[in-house]
Amino acid sequence: MQKAIIGKKIGMTQIFDAKGAVLPVTVIEAGPCVVAQIKTVENDGYEAVQLGFGDIKLKVQNGGKKGKRVRSEKFKNDPVNITKPMLGHFKKADVAPKSTLREFRVENLDSYKVGDIIKADTFAEGDKIDITGKSKGKGYAGVIKRWNFHRLKETHGSGPVARHGGSMGACSTPSRVWKGKKMAGHLGAEKVTVQNLTVVKVDAENNLIAIKGAVPGPNGGIVVIRDSVKA
Repeated sequence: MQKAIIGKKIGMTQIFDAKGAVLPVTVIEAGPCVVAQIKTVENDGYEAVQLGFGDIKLKVQNGGKKGKRVRSEKFKNDPVNITKPMLGHFKKADVAPKSTLREFRVENLDSYKVGDIIKADTFAEGDKIDITGKSKGKGYAGVIKRWNFHRLKETHGSGPVARHGGSMGACSTPSRVWKGKKMAGHLGAEKVTVQNLTVVKVDAENNLIAIKGAVPGPNGGIVVIRDSVKA
């Protein structure tokens, strides 16, 4: 992998190409990301670049309300919305605390230094990319919505089970339900990667990238953009 960046999904819109055709695009606020750490074989056992995205507005607790625990004098001026290990991690790199950290295996590790800023112009129009996000959570769903099962006919005594999943397997053998059986359960809220999408437009000044097609996750969700592995 040569290029990667962290971004936030803004939403979908449409733009016109050079021939006047309408293209559905997803707008991503890509970066700016900061290099927070360089992982090396000597120190970590592998090579990778750690990028940070999204500023954290640090809050300091100087006192407390009645009935609530108050920090000691030694720590009362420390930020309360970030853990001490993470705060030390960012202080060591001399970068502002970030809300999102991701690691990327890159081909040329020497081209990155701690503190470098990665912006949207790392990608260009026409680039093929893979984008990863967390899909929308839909809660508990039945087998029809979750797995596209067919339902029974709702006539001639089918009973109140028209949308049920049906048999879970044999009785005495194997006397259990096989792992991976398609059943009702939690739908969505899982890691999803869409491959071979195309970058349609890059607005480096406003850190925006327009990608042809749909992107996993809700508006405001964190996404990761990488070079396509199949292009």
